Amino acid sequence: MKKNWLILVRHGQSIWNEKNLFTGWVDIDINQKGCQEARQAGLALKQKNILIDQAFCSALRRSIHTLEIILQTMELKIPIIKSWRLNERHYGILQGQNKKKVLQEFGDKKVNQWRRSFLTAPPALKKKQTLRPSDLYKDLSKAPETESLKDTQKRILYFWNQTILPFIKKKKSILISAHGNSLRALIKNLEKISDKDISSLEIQTGKPIIYQINDSAEILSKNSTL
Repeated sequence: MKKNWLILVRHGQSIWNEKNLFTGWVDIDINQKGCQEARQAGLALKQKNILIDQAFCSALRRSIHTLEIILQTMELKIPIIKSWRLNERHYGILQGQNKKKVLQEFGDKKVNQWRRSFLTAPPALKKKQTLRPSDLYKDLSKAPETESLKDTQKRILYFWNQTILPFIKKKKSILISAHGNSLRALIKNLEKISDKDISSLEIQTGKPIIYQINDSAEILSKNSTL
C-alpha cells in the first residue's frame, strides 16, 4: 500500500504571539520571525524531498501567509483550499487580552482550564465580531462567540471528513497550515489521544509534524523533528 505524506504546520510566530496576546479568530499576520520560521519549514521539507499534492489552510492571514512562504520556498505550485473550519479556536472574551494580565485576574487554575481542557470554553464574546474576507465565511451563518477544544474539533473533523479525506483516499500527499488549537484538535483524533492527555500537547510555531499515512489516513510513522 502506497505511503503518503500528511504534513501539519502551526503558522509562524504572529504579531500577537510576540506581544503575548490571546488571538483566536482575530485576523493577525505573522511577524518577521514567523516569516523566517515558515522559510525554515519549507527548506526542511524540501531537503527531505517531500512532495505535496494539495494544501489547506485556515481563513486567517497568519495561516495563509505561512503556507504561501512554505510553498514558495519549496518551489511548489499546487492547489490551495482555504476554510474557516481550520481557524484557531475562538477564545471568547480573552481575544486581544494579555495572557499575563488574564492570569493575574483569574488565576492559574481557571486560565489553564480555559486554555488546555477539552470541554471547557472561555467566557463568550459580548460584541459582534467582524469577519474578513467575507468570501471565506460564506457558508458560516454566525461566528462563534467562544469555543472549547471539543467545539473546535467538531468543525475541523467535519472539514477533514468532507474535504481532506477524499484527497487522502486518492493517495494524495497533504500539507495543512493551521493553528495551535485547531491542530491539537485534529491530532487528538489522528493519534487517538484521550480528553485528559490532550491538555499536555504543545505544538511549536513553524515546526512541521510529518506523518506517513496510508489511504485510510492510518498513521504509519511520525517525525516531528527536522
